[in-house]
Amino acid sequence: MKATAVAHPNIALIKYWGKSDVEQNIPAVGSLSITLDGLTTTTSVIFDSEPGEDEFLLGGRKAPGMAGRVTRCIDLVRDRVGVRIRAKVESDNDFPTAAGLASSASGFAALVTAADAALGAGISRVELADMARRASGSAARSIFGGFVELSLTPNGPLQTETRQILESSDWPLRVAVAVTDIGPKEIGSTEGMVRTERTSPFYASWVNSSEKDLAEARGAIARHDFEALADVSESSCLKMHSVMLSARPGLVYWNGATVGCIRRVRQLRADGVPVFFTVDAGPQVKAVCAPEAFDRVAAELAEVDGVKQVLTSGLGEGARVVSG
Repeated sequence: MKATAVAHPNIALIKYWGKSDVEQNIPAVGSLSITLDGLTTTTSVIFDSEPGEDEFLLGGRKAPGMAGRVTRCIDLVRDRVGVRIRAKVESDNDFPTAAGLASSASGFAALVTAADAALGAGISRVELADMARRASGSAARSIFGGFVELSLTPNGPLQTETRQILESSDWPLRVAVAVTDIGPKEIGSTEGMVRTERTSPFYASWVNSSEKDLAEARGAIARHDFEALADVSESSCLKMHSVMLSARPGLVYWNGATVGCIRRVRQLRADGVPVFFTVDAGPQVKAVCAPEAFDRVAAELAEVDGVKQVLTSGLGEGARVVSG
């Protein structure tokens, strides 16, 4: 029983930061994202009858810090079919891991997709998204391609519901990712979210502003209104990092090159180039732009002092099985 799946990271345009339930990993607010086709996680899952614990390799090496989360995630699929057999998991990213590029999102989306296929469980994409979300809050969105929204549904059959709101081909934006540090971030997202909720005086305002931002972004996407989407996306990004900074001690995920890239994107936009920035919990800057502006945007970001490389991407598909 074996299957291999691929998935892509997503970047949230309307961010979430915080948990309404840490144990169940339920976000405090909804979110809206785009799935990238230029960065890929490939994950293979093999189930066998040999006794022993699950085995997890990331990039060819054991990753004991992630092994427990991987097992708990696979357990959700195993429970569905009523089996308790060992899994061997091998996962590889073609981009930096744990560096603010949503590798956990693509990783757990690929994992549940491959496990479902290997066991022949036949789980729906909506349910797979909820399973992935329990392991990584943003992983649910990588189950789907294009423009994706995760909504809180506490009165529904699932605590969250994730759906595609626009195909990638319907509005084929491009993304240039300025990598400013390839190392793992010092404070993980869950730890940072808990600290922010407990200590930031602005956390409640951040949560209360989410629904308005989501509605604005939905409308902008429906109209293909780039300027409106740029305005609300940059605002959501800066609000999230502001509430992080106001935690005690403050969470500073940016570095000097991050700020340099943001300034460069703002200057390009002021010059009439259709581009906007967003930054997740890390120092990497994602510049979202119209296709005709992509070459200039990527070239300009590559010139910013401290940028180590610029990754290029369009909008891509959701998680999918490539062999089984």
